[in-house]
Amino acid sequence: MIDIKTLEKAIDLQKPRRIRKYVLVWCSSGSVTIVVDENEFKLTANSVITITSGQIHYLKKTKVARGFVLEFTYDFFCKDDKDIELIFHNSLFCHFAMNEVISLGKVNLVGLELKEIEKELLEKPYQYLISVHSRIELILVAINRSKINQGGEIWKPDALFLKFLESVTANFKNNLTVRQIAAQLGTTESKLNDLSKLHTGRTAQMVMHGLTASEAKRLFMYEKLSVKEVAYELGFNDPFYFSNFFKRHTNQSPKTYREKYSI
Repeated sequence: MIDIKTLEKAIDLQKPRRIRKYVLVWCSSGSVTIVVDENEFKLTANSVITITSGQIHYLKKTKVARGFVLEFTYDFFCKDDKDIELIFHNSLFCHFAMNEVISLGKVNLVGLELKEIEKELLEKPYQYLISVHSRIELILVAINRSKINQGGEIWKPDALFLKFLESVTANFKNNLTVRQIAAQLGTTESKLNDLSKLHTGRTAQMVMHGLTASEAKRLFMYEKLSVKEVAYELGFNDPFYFSNFFKRHTNQSPKTYREKYSI
């Protein structure tokens, strides 16, 4: 549900991993290079990076790095639509692999709140989970403010669109249609298309295809599955059709990608 550890004790991040939690890595001093999917990022003093549930990540190199790694599930944090919109505000935890290092400058609130979260989870005082939830809110607000102060654009997503993205990533194997997901969410295919075009400039189907291609990359890279196995995991009955789908969306064949990026 929720966990926090210091960078020095984050042994499980020494090797590539993917978890169904949202991960926030804060470096207080020193530096650390972290790999997220196919990209490398370097964190230095008082900088942070957010990693979306399901993304592959690991620490590649550290230089006397200190800080915290915070992990929490979607169900723990997202109690209502406001929480859902906050967690994705300004693409902080974005399903479109828009990870970035955010410098917090002179802002020390994030470090202070992470230390308090560590204390709350260790001591478990009365209503500690409510306290932890509120502190995560403060952390996300502080990060958003730093990002905006550095010239970043404000992007406020719609909760229904984000629920759509969550549903897609949770149902790859079921190969659901836009209409089926809309029915699950109590809305219409037309509404999901309107929201997708508003937020991405693409149709809901195109968004689903993009997320599916990204998941295929992770299955090749991390799980080391064959083309046939990846096709099955993503709900494709025909490996040949899947291969064409992958090439169309990544401009390279599954075989080429596996040889280039397999960990």
